[in-house]
Amino acid sequence: MIINMKKQILLKSLVVLGCLGCLVSCESNTTVTTDKEAALQKAVAPYVNNTVVATYSQMADAGMTLLGKTEAILAKVEAGQDYADLMVEADAAWRLMRKHWEQSEAFLYGPAGAHNIDPHIDSWPLDFNAMNALLHNDAQMAQIEEEGGAYVGDKLGYALKGFHAAEYLLFESVIQNGRAVGTGNPHAANLTHAEAVYLNAIVEDLTQQAILLEYAWAGEVSAEKKALLDEAEIEPYEDRYGWQMINAGKAGSIFVTYQEAVEEIIAGAIDIASEVADLKMGNPYISSTAEQRDYIESPYSCTSTIDFADNIRSIQHAYCGAKDGDASVSDYVKSQDKDLDERVRTAINESIAKIEAIQNFESTAQNNAQVKAAIDQVSALEEILDKEVLPLLSK
Repeated sequence: MIINMKKQILLKSLVVLGCLGCLVSCESNTTVTTDKEAALQKAVAPYVNNTVVATYSQMADAGMTLLGKTEAILAKVEAGQDYADLMVEADAAWRLMRKHWEQSEAFLYGPAGAHNIDPHIDSWPLDFNAMNALLHNDAQMAQIEEEGGAYVGDKLGYALKGFHAAEYLLFESVIQNGRAVGTGNPHAANLTHAEAVYLNAIVEDLTQQAILLEYAWAGEVSAEKKALLDEAEIEPYEDRYGWQMINAGKAGSIFVTYQEAVEEIIAGAIDIASEVADLKMGNPYISSTAEQRDYIESPYSCTSTIDFADNIRSIQHAYCGAKDGDASVSDYVKSQDKDLDERVRTAINESIAKIEAIQNFESTAQNNAQVKAAIDQVSALEEILDKEVLPLLSK
């Protein structure tokens, strides 16, 4: 059974397409011009352009690089040539794409949730039995080889695609007690032809989804990225979510005020803090040894704590800005309550530090004191955002 660790927040994010189809009803929106609205407005455009769009753009760029590596691996497999160096390069590209994804998880509302892109690319654990059956199904593999990522995206369930399916094929693992246990090292250059075909198709689908996210927020992508969608006959999502945030209060925006837009930003940060503390770290901490492997987020690359720290960095970027000098939510909070702003920043930094102090999470998470310390700290960050920052915004 697949474990979808993500929660979706704020009903409007889930019905954004419905709102876009009813823009006439939104034309009565009027821009609120209070000092508070003016202050919050300053934070929104940098957040959209330099945090969200920039992160998704970099993620899609890394996906394009990874796709080039898996295409080359497939060609080498078909030619019977060595490709060990390519496996190392593909692992590095996967790690980079993964980093940008994890640093986006404070903004899983909007397109990522509305279009189910989040579970599409980041559900776990894998369904090994179904994967093994797929790899030995000649007819299905022929379709995957012909249709590539389009087949993976349309025909396969979440437990057979995304980051973790690619991770399993890219990184070395050994079987212990009937379970695959990762080493964090590149997979040996001994993929079967079916595995190489499948890996390439997974990565193509993964990259397409990243491009769709960028498009849904930015309203445009590079010609090279658009061509990948066109080739697969994938229509981009016309959410214009970034435009809607930047133009809160105007006709066509689902956000009536900038306060509402900033509350969405903080709600996204709260959601990922809760997930990191309660699920990503919490479940492995309290689980039995038999259950634990199913709760580990990145068990083959052994990058789970890197994932968690990057999740907190996504909060940091959402709250403080991803680019030095950008106006941010932090600026407004500081103008109203300097002590609160300092406590939020400190809680973010301490959360990252305690997560990064964890050693060998994949094999030692259960009842680990370092894991418990990190859980408690991230929970404290969640509480500050939920119980203090959100109420301040509503004043």
